[in-house]
Amino acid sequence: MNAFKRVPVSFRKTAAAVAAVAGIGALAALPAPATASPASCQGDLSGKSWLNVEVTGVKSSSGLIAVTVYADDSSKFLVSKGSLDVVRFPASQGTFRGCVKLPKNGVYAIAVYHDEDGSRKLNRTGLGLPAEGFGFSNNPSTLAGIPAFRSVRLSVPKPGLTTRINMTYP
Repeated sequence: MNAFKRVPVSFRKTAAAVAAVAGIGALAALPAPATASPASCQGDLSGKSWLNVEVTGVKSSSGLIAVTVYADDSSKFLVSKGSLDVVRFPASQGTFRGCVKLPKNGVYAIAVYHDEDGSRKLNRTGLGLPAEGFGFSNNPSTLAGIPAFRSVRLSVPKPGLTTRINMTYP
């Protein structure tokens, strides 16, 4: 028999109230987390998860930082209309921090680019190469071209995790 069931109801309620108050006091003593809450996250995806995105090496505050979220499907990675969502934030020189909504915990791929002219598209050179800064989750090498999908897959097992992406400029 469970010993807790033998304790009078009034005692259990009092003990629960004391534990709750003690827990609140303990939480108040902790420093505020550096991650965003779901209320401050951006995007059209409705769901119970979110991802903090930190982009380092942004060369200027002009334009937008575009964060593109892809599902765990290599056939949709970097193709037209293949993303789940694109969220745009005002650029911030140095390190940019933003938060994007996700449909649920799971595996995603993240691509970012610095839309310096605010055209809402990645400008390309005459050879088709990016003319603006870009980066991917897990920071794979892009010297040989577009990274393999398996190298950018990012596991998000719980809400509020942070991924750090290094911006690369041509």
